[in-house]
Amino acid sequence: MPITNSMNQFINFWQHIPEHIKPDIFRIGQFQVRYYGLMYIAAFTTLYLLSLHRLKNEKFNYSKTDIENYLVWAIAGLLLGARLGYVFFYNFSYYISNPLEIILPFSFSNGFHFTGLAGMSYHGGLIGVILSSSIFCHKYKINFWQLADFLIPSIPMGYSFGRIGNFINGELYGRITDAPWGMYFPLDMSNKLRHPSQLYEAFFEGLLLFLILWGVRKKRLFDGIFLSIYLIGYGSVRFCIEFFRDPDPQIGLFLGVITMGQILCLCMMLTGAGIYFWRKGKNR
Repeated sequence: MPITNSMNQFINFWQHIPEHIKPDIFRIGQFQVRYYGLMYIAAFTTLYLLSLHRLKNEKFNYSKTDIENYLVWAIAGLLLGARLGYVFFYNFSYYISNPLEIILPFSFSNGFHFTGLAGMSYHGGLIGVILSSSIFCHKYKINFWQLADFLIPSIPMGYSFGRIGNFINGELYGRITDAPWGMYFPLDMSNKLRHPSQLYEAFFEGLLLFLILWGVRKKRLFDGIFLSIYLIGYGSVRFCIEFFRDPDPQIGLFLGVITMGQILCLCMMLTGAGIYFWRKGKNR
């Protein structure tokens, strides 16, 4: 009996964790600084430190300055791509009517108020990083595929921080569930248990994928292999987790079955497979 009571107490504590988390580090009026932004800093710091570790312990021709210069380009590409990706993939009809809100952290639709740049797309950020990386490599005469393979094994670990940031914000929660590990999220007006899909993504798309790629990082059979594996691996895992994630209300499900995220993941997996066979053929 005591064991059962303790378990019930733990389950009750677990289910209500999001309700006790404050997403703001501090707030002055409508202006606020959130832990979500801090997670971006943690993500890029992790990528930077892991990259320096590889430079010190493995044979690469990059310098510390190369990595620092690249991160400036990558951060710009990520933020711009993620924002525009959300606009075009998830809420185009709204932003075409309110174009200033694409770049300004204010909402004008229901009175003037500070919102921050609400709405970032992972797939848009990925496209932005790839484009900015291509320009960077062209400018500094660096092989794009080799740089990608150097960076890719470290990236999923940084990605975990982003999803933890979503969890702290209480956003992007999952679908309704009766599983005991479900959680109540303050932003959910239904007040029902939801899958903590942000934590699923942080673990499977972040930590687990990192452990796999980091473990085989020295087995580079041809240039571009890790980029292709990452695209296929992330796309596959995210596609599955989308079945537990609540679809965006302004879009819903396509054909009553598939989400926008899953459509983008299918494109991602096909691109990864195409890169794999193309680069493998080049190696021959």
